[in-house]
Amino acid sequence: MRTDDFDFFLPEELIAQTPLDKRDDSRLLVLNKNDGSIEHKHFTDIIDYLHEGDVLVLNDTKVIPARLYGVKEDTGAVIEILMLKDLGNNKWECLTKPAKRVKLDTVIKFSDKLSAKCIRVGEEGIREFELIYNGILYEILDELGEMPLPPYIHEKLADKDRYQTVYAKNLGSAAAPTAGLHFTEDLLEKIESKGVEVLYITLHVGLGTFRPVNVEDVTKHKMHSEYYQMSKEVADRLNKAKREHRRIISVGTTSTRTLETVMELYGEFKECCGNTEIFIYPGFEFRAIDALITNFHLPKSTLIMLISAFATKDYVMKAYAEAVEKKYRFFSFGDSMFINNESSKKSN
Repeated sequence: MRTDDFDFFLPEELIAQTPLDKRDDSRLLVLNKNDGSIEHKHFTDIIDYLHEGDVLVLNDTKVIPARLYGVKEDTGAVIEILMLKDLGNNKWECLTKPAKRVKLDTVIKFSDKLSAKCIRVGEEGIREFELIYNGILYEILDELGEMPLPPYIHEKLADKDRYQTVYAKNLGSAAAPTAGLHFTEDLLEKIESKGVEVLYITLHVGLGTFRPVNVEDVTKHKMHSEYYQMSKEVADRLNKAKREHRRIISVGTTSTRTLETVMELYGEFKECCGNTEIFIYPGFEFRAIDALITNFHLPKSTLIMLISAFATKDYVMKAYAEAVEKKYRFFSFGDSMFINNESSKKSN
């Protein structure tokens, strides 16, 4: 299986640069994973595809202003870091640019309130830093940091909350779980009123989700680990849904990877936390989810590989070609897709 098998043509003008004025105004492509049939809707129509008893699982991680610019204390060279993972005890794993200038014991100063000392040198730009600061770290980051928008977004974000889901709660992500950006509080209330159970898990999005695949053979790609957690209450409710043969619908690839990680480890849902390196590509056997709400993903990315595993590569590539033809908006601020496991007739 080659990485090039997951490539597709995307005109640059279809890459969404800014969010829509209203979150749920986005379009929704509905793909049936069983027969490849496609429908074109709007995101508010998602409620028509959800039924009483379904379980909707969302990732409640919250993006931190994780991009920082500082200077090396000894030379004054400008260094950019992207905070990826909290390792505890004021130690953070970071992506560093230009990494070759940051060696062991390098100190980077961001302000009088915050500095960072390199304590480990990793591969591919990864460095581990010990943070030295006065005050409350997240307050300092709010003051100094920038929202870590992806490199394909060139427009300035007017409202930084638009790169957060409305239910974001647990600080720690270096990127937003973008499938959830389409939901409004009002839409979630309507979904719950219909009898759909809405549950929250956490995966702090990091390099595992957005690192490109740089190998020809898909199976040789190694995922970077990301932290996840699931509460006992959520695990118990998910297990009950499984026993009662009710659908579990994940919102986003991060929720999917968390659910499938827990199921792979324990054979059931369980109160747990840890780091996952799960890499889902065609051939993977899904044991946790029945349907999936997602965005349109980058060519040759682990994310398009995941949805190709769920709905088959042929169906996904056909759907993407149709989305391009119909000028859907792509990537983080773009439109949405629902990969359904039942016919549209039953849904409606």
